[in-house]
Amino acid sequence: MTTGIWKFVAVLAVLLFLPEATLFGAALFDNEATGINDFHKIEADGVPNWGIELHKINNLLLAVSNGGTFGTGVANSYLDPETGLPAPSCEFPAGSDISYLFLGAFWAGAIVGRDTLVSTGFDGNYWVREFWPDAGPGGGFIRRSNMPTSLEYTLDAVSEQDFICSFTDTITDLGLTGTSPRDNRLHIPLGLEVKQRTYSWSYDYAEDFILFDYTIRNMNRFPLKQTYFGIYVDADVFHESNSGGSGWRDDIIGYVNDIPSVYPPGYRDTVRISWAADNDGDPNVRGGFDFSSATGLTGTAVLRTPNPDLKYSFNWWVANGNPSLDWGPRKAGTEEKPFRDFGTGMGSPNGDRNKYYIMSSDEFDYDQLESVVDHSEDGWLRPPTNADFIAEGFDARYLLSFGPFDLNPGDTLPITLAYVAGEDFHVTGTDFETYWDPLYPDDYQRRLDATDLGRNAIWAHWIFDNPGVDTDGDGDSGSYRLVIDTTGFYGGDDDPQAQVDTVRVWYKGDGVPDFRGAAPPPAPIVRVIPDFGRLRVHWNGKISENSVDIFSGLNDFEGYRVYFGEDNRLSDYVRLITYDWDNYNVYSFDSRMRRWNISDVPLSRDSIDVLFGADFDPELYTKPEESIFKNGIAYYFEAQGWNKDDLSDSRGIHRLYPNADPNDPYDTTEDGNHRYYEYEYIIENLQPSKPYYVAVTAFDYGSRRISLSSLESSPNINAVLAYPLPETEAVEAQGLNVGVYPNPYRIDGGYASAGYENRDRTKSAERSRSIHFYNLPNICTIRIFSIDGDLIKEIKHYQPEGGPTAQHERWHLISRNTQAVVTGIYLWHVKSEMGEQLGKLVIIK
Repeated sequence: MTTGIWKFVAVLAVLLFLPEATLFGAALFDNEATGINDFHKIEADGVPNWGIELHKINNLLLAVSNGGTFGTGVANSYLDPETGLPAPSCEFPAGSDISYLFLGAFWAGAIVGRDTLVSTGFDGNYWVREFWPDAGPGGGFIRRSNMPTSLEYTLDAVSEQDFICSFTDTITDLGLTGTSPRDNRLHIPLGLEVKQRTYSWSYDYAEDFILFDYTIRNMNRFPLKQTYFGIYVDADVFHESNSGGSGWRDDIIGYVNDIPSVYPPGYRDTVRISWAADNDGDPNVRGGFDFSSATGLTGTAVLRTPNPDLKYSFNWWVANGNPSLDWGPRKAGTEEKPFRDFGTGMGSPNGDRNKYYIMSSDEFDYDQLESVVDHSEDGWLRPPTNADFIAEGFDARYLLSFGPFDLNPGDTLPITLAYVAGEDFHVTGTDFETYWDPLYPDDYQRRLDATDLGRNAIWAHWIFDNPGVDTDGDGDSGSYRLVIDTTGFYGGDDDPQAQVDTVRVWYKGDGVPDFRGAAPPPAPIVRVIPDFGRLRVHWNGKISENSVDIFSGLNDFEGYRVYFGEDNRLSDYVRLITYDWDNYNVYSFDSRMRRWNISDVPLSRDSIDVLFGADFDPELYTKPEESIFKNGIAYYFEAQGWNKDDLSDSRGIHRLYPNADPNDPYDTTEDGNHRYYEYEYIIENLQPSKPYYVAVTAFDYGSRRISLSSLESSPNINAVLAYPLPETEAVEAQGLNVGVYPNPYRIDGGYASAGYENRDRTKSAERSRSIHFYNLPNICTIRIFSIDGDLIKEIKHYQPEGGPTAQHERWHLISRNTQAVVTGIYLWHVKSEMGEQLGKLVIIK
């Protein structure tokens, strides 16, 4: 495999300098933005409108393209088109700067007449890229969201973040597609068009995967025989601080077919997921795990194919210019399936025929950790003499394939996949050093834990096809297991009157896609008003408090939580306060079944007063043995959450307009928000020199009908970054003077360890230093001069719309010539419509 820098050069060469394309009878799917239902022809000439979108609504940040690939190749080499910030390739957990992907790609292969053809989004060795979008706006993405607070909200959205695009394999321009020396010919298209829909959710149980839904159409006049499809993944797992080292050279790859069922125990749930991970989790020098340790893993699972009785193949290999290291497991071959010589090494399937051979092999490779183990008794070729280098981790990639299909002209096929992440694959930092032995890998393999990956894959299956839901109304709700239910019984096992119930535990859907899951209330839109040493957090809860759960059909809103953190990683957020409606779960005793039943929904104190009398106190009856009898039935009560709903204390969550009328639709703010639902929480005693992420989540009380606990929106959805400094409106209205800190800047000041700089730990110390300017107007120019008057740096501060960071700017102590500045006294000058200010700063190195 090429090194990281050569990968980067190749990406630029192919994607930044696109020649005009020659299109081969291409057509794209209907334009969903206009509702056109028929296929339309794309223009015969033009540059493909290639681009990316970034899934960032959940805990798995993943870039997807409209050219049959996902990931960016080189991390941060492309910008998120929504924010303009560098887009990670595949980051997990979100905000960790740990990358789990170089590139993934869609592959398709078929027999066409007497030829064997394969089209790839990316082939891994020669930068063959044979899927491209349309030229012009029609080739771009459509964005949708089912969140009412989103700007992309539409009723036909599937998830909280939908990206929809189309691409074909019909371009034959060598400057775009590239070619393999093995074929030594121009790309010959299969004539496929692919509609790709990718979906992501922020819900707690769905935050670690992205769904890929493909509709594939044969748009040519000839049939495609024995068609196979596959997903190719070159993972490259490392923390961004190690991107220039050997972090991508020690990946391991494997396959998980099933995992133990959580409930009921004693069963196994099928997941069929190919995975990639770092070989040891990247422990630190002390043998423990820290912020830069890649302890998780990612994988690909197939959720839907047109035919459940297909051949599946899982193959992995190391791509290397040295033929002795270009290797992967290979079967010895049989009379029915002869061995095929790839021509160079035993790994990379270069050329269409070799790729098709691998896709249709019907082989499941053993895990990479087992490369030294002799599997010849099972029909595999013996490992090479240098297999120990490969077994302990190398630059490997995998292909998960399935088929065959026959596609006649005009035929379409649906395929759905999940790209899934999981935590804590590596449990202890010293395991690899202590237990790894390439001849006996089992001892180390037993210490790896893919449980979280498997459970997330199960949830991906359930989101795609809800268990126990008869989607098409044919009477089939899927598959279930009968389980003896002994929970909630009154009396012990020795009670002769205790009765046993069997309940259905649904574990598989009806085979009809649902693409939905139980959701928390929509997160409110957060507005942060900064001031010196404090942040005033505002939000409007009208949508959050009046949403209806799609499963229960009920308004199950329960409350809000306010979080803040110094980083935007989920693990770094700290909960500051909770507002929770005052309500109770009501348990009633069923004397026939001899057990306690819980109410469908929690009841408010007002509702309890109606049922049990005025001034009734449920806190007096909180245990079965302390129950109260009403009409011959025993009841007891359990608080749903914290039951903290006082909105009158200005030190807590409070209403901005306590006298607002909830029933008056015209009682609104200048921005059109209903005043009754306007809330505020003030975070005090903050360090003005530190930025903080602030978020407000909404949560519900759960779903009794599907045994789902309380769900909460993710802080990542509405997090706002703000400095506790006067906002720009106050700066301009009061004429506040510009300030600079730290001044003097000392190299021994310990700023990084205190969290003032290099908080993401991805840069060298010299490139992560920071001097801050505050009390800036929205638009100004900052210039830094040497004491001799030489211009060192010019910074254009341009935030005309204002916002919680508009009064602040940062200088990284790098000159306009990209050199680190030296010790000395410097002059700074700020110019805006308000006038000019001059000051000095000192840097001590």
